[in-house]
Amino acid sequence: MGNTKSSALSKELLEELKSNTKYSEAELCTWYQTFLKECPGGKISKQQFEGIYASFFPNADPSKYAQHVFRSFDTNADGTLDFKEYIVALHLTSGGKTLQKLEWAFALYDVDGNGNINKSEILEIVRSIFNMIPAEDQKVLPEDENSPEKRADKIWQFFGKKENDKISEGEFIHGVMDNKDILRLIQYDEPQKIKDKLAEKKQ
Repeated sequence: MGNTKSSALSKELLEELKSNTKYSEAELCTWYQTFLKECPGGKISKQQFEGIYASFFPNADPSKYAQHVFRSFDTNADGTLDFKEYIVALHLTSGGKTLQKLEWAFALYDVDGNGNINKSEILEIVRSIFNMIPAEDQKVLPEDENSPEKRADKIWQFFGKKENDKISEGEFIHGVMDNKDILRLIQYDEPQKIKDKLAEKKQ
């Protein structure tokens, strides 16, 4: 990808993104111009990514979650997101197919990247999600999931796991696909204002 810095998207990348995401050619070109304006080097650093997240959550602390999201999308582990990784991230988090979303969710929870999830990894991600939920919203959560520990326990019990067991990707995807309630527990639902902000950026 030698021409990331040119102001036009390469034909190959454009075709690839069109076939792998829900975005149109016009949308992708507009996103690319915006991307280059904000990231003239053609890459987003982890700090910039955290900054974007922070702007969405003025009353909370999304930094930990943003770090995990960044890790899960930095597919070549070079510490930056290029335009392709960025668009795939946007697509997956805002409207990818359920299976793709769950594959991504598994990667998010598989903190050490070893292909399995253990209970401490579940707790780590759930804690980072709780950091983004304003305190007053936490007060109205159901009793059995109103702390990161309780929510992690609930997820773990759902999969029928003992304390030191592990969850494979297949188990994770099938378990969540068959139960919408667990889907709610493992993800951070974007508040409407984030969706509105993303929509604004598309204009």
